[in-house]
Amino acid sequence: MTENVEEIFRKAGAVLEGHFLLASGLHSPVYWEKFQVLQYPEYTEKLCRIIAEHFRNQDVQVVAGPTTGGVILSYEVARQLGVRGIFAEKGDRNGREFRRGFKICPGERVLIVDDVFTRGGSVRDTIAAVRKLDGKIVGVGVLIDRSMEKVDLGVPFFACHRVEVVAYKPEDCPQCARGEPLVKRGSNK
Repeated sequence: MTENVEEIFRKAGAVLEGHFLLASGLHSPVYWEKFQVLQYPEYTEKLCRIIAEHFRNQDVQVVAGPTTGGVILSYEVARQLGVRGIFAEKGDRNGREFRRGFKICPGERVLIVDDVFTRGGSVRDTIAAVRKLDGKIVGVGVLIDRSMEKVDLGVPFFACHRVEVVAYKPEDCPQCARGEPLVKRGSNK
């Protein structure tokens, strides 16, 4: 690939600096706005190719992702692998579930994909939804791993790019202590 992952994100204007509330509840001075990248089919195709190639020999039968970014990623990785792509939505209570007639047969080999991994809540919920249907998870692939610690999901984990970006609990956030305004991006406003 002629462009590396971080270059693609920067070219798309997807690496933002400020004071951000992450979906995980943590605060960070850097935000990776994946939809600035996913709006470009050529970038999405390149990034998903990295994940597809990493898992190509794992006999993947279906690719699943959590809404919202995982919808686009599961479709494109599945297209490149020649398999089905489905997505898990937030459930009526907690967690995620497969709706819209999506099924996973017992023992079916599932690759889970997502966009930016910080604490992994949506990935963990998707893993639980797959296991509830007795699917066999072959691995998890993400675009960006911005977690602060080693990822252990109990299945193989792959990230196209790993970044070291600090994130703080709200009570420990130096930007909050300085009174800097907090920005919440994304769809959960």
